[in-house]
Amino acid sequence: MAAPAPPTTSSKPPLPPRLAVPLALALLLALAFVADFLSYSSAISPAVSSSSKTVKEGNIDDTKLRNGSPTVHSHVDVYNFTSNTWTGRFDMPKKMSYSHLGMASDGRYIYAVSGQFGPQCRPAVSRNFVLDTKLRKWDELPPLPVPRSEAYSMTCCRYAPATQLWRGRLHVMGGGKEDRHEPGLEHWSLAVKDGKALENEWRAEIPIPRGGPHRACVVANDKLFVIGGQEGDFMPKPGSPIFKCARRHETMKLNGSKLSPMPKPDSHIEFAWVIVNNSIVIVGGTTEKHPITKKMILVGEVFRFDLETLKWSVIGRMPFRIKTALAGYWDGWLYFTSGQRDRGPDNPSPKKVVGSMWRTKLHV
Repeated sequence: MAAPAPPTTSSKPPLPPRLAVPLALALLLALAFVADFLSYSSAISPAVSSSSKTVKEGNIDDTKLRNGSPTVHSHVDVYNFTSNTWTGRFDMPKKMSYSHLGMASDGRYIYAVSGQFGPQCRPAVSRNFVLDTKLRKWDELPPLPVPRSEAYSMTCCRYAPATQLWRGRLHVMGGGKEDRHEPGLEHWSLAVKDGKALENEWRAEIPIPRGGPHRACVVANDKLFVIGGQEGDFMPKPGSPIFKCARRHETMKLNGSKLSPMPKPDSHIEFAWVIVNNSIVIVGGTTEKHPITKKMILVGEVFRFDLETLKWSVIGRMPFRIKTALAGYWDGWLYFTSGQRDRGPDNPSPKKVVGSMWRTKLHV
């Protein structure tokens, strides 16, 4: 796989909204996720490729500082694959979470579940929304049910739950519970069609064997796969201790059967995957912390899961390590954009949130 290069323009017709806008909302969510670890920000600065030494300018706003604290986006940016340009922007609902949402799309409608307001570690939000990308219209969905174990709460919230559409139902599972640290095992589904809920309440499904946030959730060949993620996260209480996050590398099908693990534990890959030629391709993420310094280590590999052999392999490297990137595939090109990148070729710990867009020809 060639080193990713900056996109160039194309003479092909404009990308339809069913492809352009899902990328846009996913980008918004991906940008918001990285606010947890952001300690500063500035205007867009170039992202330097450690492999080609070329410079790619950013295209969208970085997360900003407000009174010394980072903030997150509350709008959607639209990217057009065929022209390789950012073509629009519109607002999110004021009561919708900014980050750590579960998200799935059928091509036209984008479903967004739970998440949190604001940057850093904040309490979760129970409200769920759906976006009609053609009309750019938002509607609200029923809230998640309250499990018996959480009967003390009036609502149920989850941080970064695994979310996907499968067989006409919106599935939500795992994620972090209200304290943000304890992994949730619950699994619910809601019948949906054309952006509307066909039921007033979510249905309980078989619990996921191991919970936690920041996982890839993929439907391929009529099977639902849950990949990677982590157990534990930073707590939302001021002055609370920092809990260790255990990164995961399992690959599971919905029935709970465990498949071949990833080459290394990998988290923050919710939107860092694409399906190409009967393969799941995942870019970047975060792995286990450094055993001595305990600093977070970012991932720069491109992973492939072969849906025939059910085996993983490493098929390439990104121009730098990055977590919470957004991946897309269009016309033979693998794209990735945004996220939080490393401090340099010799330092895999996270630093700047970037807004650059990269692509490479993908052959699998």
